[in-house]
Amino acid sequence: MIEDFGYVLLFLVTGALFVGVALFVSKLIRPDRPNAEKLLTYECGEIPYGNARVQFNNRFYIIGLMFLIFEVEILLLFPWATVFKDVGWLAFWAMFIFVFLIFIGFIYELGKGQLKWDLPKPVRPTYVDGVGVMEESEAESLKKSA
Repeated sequence: MIEDFGYVLLFLVTGALFVGVALFVSKLIRPDRPNAEKLLTYECGEIPYGNARVQFNNRFYIIGLMFLIFEVEILLLFPWATVFKDVGWLAFWAMFIFVFLIFIGFIYELGKGQLKWDLPKPVRPTYVDGVGVMEESEAESLKKSA
């Protein structure tokens, strides 16, 4: 009985050694020529500019969250549809209420404009001594008045 676990341990050690050797050999033979473009931060296809304090647009988060909500809805609809004849009208009305609530959420997000694909211009914050972090336009007007 305990000998069977030895096979599992041997399998895990062999797998770890294989991965370790593969990583070590690839480190030895790969070219190492860093340049400015390779060292540039990659942000989902967006070209980075400015410092890292620029706020990330939350529309990507909202759209991703909406995708997950509708994906879960579809995952719940498929098994429900396969057993619909067996569970009867109670399940129909339960699923109708579920889909209706999801639809109300979709209309709410649509009404707030969260599903628009146009990119708003990002706001670059700047640090002003004695004041703190401000938007770029406010910082320029503060510098002009001083």
